[in-house]
Amino acid sequence: MTLFIAIASLFAAFIPMFIYLLLIWWMDRNEREPFWILLLNFVWGATGAIILGIIGSIIFQIPLSEGIVFLTGSRSSELIDLSGAIITAPVVEETTKGIFLVMMSLTRKFDGVVDGVVYGGAIGLGFGMTENFLYFISYGTDLQSWFLLVIIRTMFSAVMHCMSQATLGGFIGYAKFKPAVFKFILIPVGLFIAMLLHFTWNLTVSFEDTSLLGMAFLAIYTLSIIALFQIALYLEGRTITKELHEESSIGIIPSEHLNYLPYVSKRKRYGWCPQGVNQKDYIETSVQLALRKHQYKNTKGKTQKSYLVDVENLRYKIQMMFYNANVKYYQTLGKQQ
Repeated sequence: MTLFIAIASLFAAFIPMFIYLLLIWWMDRNEREPFWILLLNFVWGATGAIILGIIGSIIFQIPLSEGIVFLTGSRSSELIDLSGAIITAPVVEETTKGIFLVMMSLTRKFDGVVDGVVYGGAIGLGFGMTENFLYFISYGTDLQSWFLLVIIRTMFSAVMHCMSQATLGGFIGYAKFKPAVFKFILIPVGLFIAMLLHFTWNLTVSFEDTSLLGMAFLAIYTLSIIALFQIALYLEGRTITKELHEESSIGIIPSEHLNYLPYVSKRKRYGWCPQGVNQKDYIETSVQLALRKHQYKNTKGKTQKSYLVDVENLRYKIQMMFYNANVKYYQTLGKQQ
């Protein structure tokens, strides 16, 4: 029975989180990041953040427990456990999950709010997967209790981890191309809100009378994040459209392609892309060019110069696509004659 629970717990922890991960990746419709990068963030959440979280929680909880004993004069295990759930866990876990997220924001693969939400969500799902597995094998004493635990943690607890880091990621993404003073304000605010969500969830589910309130709160928060994510996608789409129109005005992008490239629903149609041009590569390069141009306009100094190099390289890549396509076309035409 124990072996069966362990194997079932492994599948129950991994499969739903991987489905959630695929869903997040699919929702990033304007410029989907390579899936392996999402997996990298997922793995950090499942391993590095968990290990640092355990170590950090032990260190953080020691003085907290001593402070409770000093203030209350009692070494109440229930009060100490509650402090671990509502204070230590939110502070330590959101910080350890966020370490890799901050590192990701320093790379070229992190373009803004949308990427921040996607990468943060992936880290949270990885963390939730490992935590779920540990809970399943520790507290699923029989099939009925195990099944109930799987449902609650899959639909709520793991989602909380996903939403908290998605929130932090959104703030980091918004702050990336802002002046340093905004970074020092926005990122701590994002971390505080992530901790507050974690604190509220753990507090409400720690008591039977408030559990339903906590579930309702998390459901509303999740819907709100999804709505804000859609707005961020819309604004990102408008940026892509604006920048591609500018590229068309200087002759990089053919004007007729503006009817397709900025629109996710149209760009994958066949027939509009010139023969000999790799349509998928052309779309990805054009969208990346639009985002790099926007980033170039919102940075300064050495960072701006590096983005300008990217812009020039992407323009050259598009020009070579059309040049090579024309060469191939004329070579084929000559052979036919």
